[in-house]
Amino acid sequence: MKSLLVFSAAALAEIAGCFAFWAWWRLDKSILWLIPGMASLALFGWLLAQVDSAFAGRAYAAYGGVYIAASLLWLWLAEGMRPDRFDLAGATLALVGAGIVLAAPR
Repeated sequence: MKSLLVFSAAALAEIAGCFAFWAWWRLDKSILWLIPGMASLALFGWLLAQVDSAFAGRAYAAYGGVYIAASLLWLWLAEGMRPDRFDLAGATLALVGAGIVLAAPR
């Protein structure tokens, strides 16, 4: 459960940081958007390092599923575009895969 909370917070930090770059580059926002964007990306890196995993690659792989789902939530809440059934199916598959990576007996 702790990993899911950390992954969720990391996803929010990563998406917000990347969106700051997107807003500056693609939406013609002020370059000052990059300051909180870079801070958010640094927070993302720190948060992901808090996951209880013996191997970084495994933590990153599991995080990928959460990132996909969180990105679609961002699409809906921040950008006003509701995910379609294919988005939801893909996110479900990614979350199942993340669960397998995290919960597999080793």
